[in-house]
Amino acid sequence: MRFHYDTIGERFVEARTAAAYAAADTHTLLGALDALGGVHGLDTIDLACGYGYNTRLLARGGARRAVGVDVSEEMIRLARAHGVIGGGGVGALEDAVGAVRPVGAADAAGAAGGAVTEGARDAGGPASGAGQGAGAAPAVEYVVADAARLPQMGPFDLATAVYLFNQAADRSVLHAMFRSIRANLREGGRLLAIVPNAGAYPHVDWSPYGVRIVDRVLEGDAPLLKAQFLTRPPADFEFREWAHADFAEAAVEAGFSTVGWQPNRTPPAEGARDEAYWTAYRAWPISSLMTCTA
Repeated sequence: MRFHYDTIGERFVEARTAAAYAAADTHTLLGALDALGGVHGLDTIDLACGYGYNTRLLARGGARRAVGVDVSEEMIRLARAHGVIGGGGVGALEDAVGAVRPVGAADAAGAAGGAVTEGARDAGGPASGAGQGAGAAPAVEYVVADAARLPQMGPFDLATAVYLFNQAADRSVLHAMFRSIRANLREGGRLLAIVPNAGAYPHVDWSPYGVRIVDRVLEGDAPLLKAQFLTRPPADFEFREWAHADFAEAAVEAGFSTVGWQPNRTPPAEGARDEAYWTAYRAWPISSLMTCTA
């Protein structure tokens, strides 16, 4: 799957910043973080970080350490080149959904394959409650790595993973991902994962929300879904249609003590995305939130 995202590049940023499903995912993740009491002072890792949006949310929410990991060198390059607008702690960061701005290329020393640290940028000053000195910014690290073969980077208090596990090509890779994450979490650490809901295609059309499933191929351990981000032009990508039971089985085998599920939450109705728009989405959303305790 890495080659899809290496090729998509900036169109992935466009897809994530403009799509309604991504706004719902962020709303869901932020609600879960708030329910846990926020991320202030925590060591955090964001798997399948893409261009680093959620990684920077963790840093801006006051995380002591925020590490973004992605298998795609192009995604990490974009992560190093983008900043996020918004502030005021984890809850207030919701206002920044989809707002990104280029901040320049990373130093040549942060070549693909290694880690780079950047100061989290803020158009309006340091985030409140971040636990940093006046004018200081929490650090963000980006690393190119395969989530199924993570080195020992922790221990971490919290791991987030947005559309990671559906990239597992087979069952052995899926289980390896969960084991790698568990090995990097402290006892009692949490995993919050946004995962696709199985069974929608061909019954549901998610085109109004920014993504379209175009085919479902029965092969291997899980069906292969062929899809498009509805950018201009559309960007093709693929992922595996694992059942929630497959994710839960892998989590338990990896040593997580609890596994839970929460429905996708949608942002407040506004403009064209009115209540009817979000009601239709909630009837069969693209994703759910998986919660695990180490």
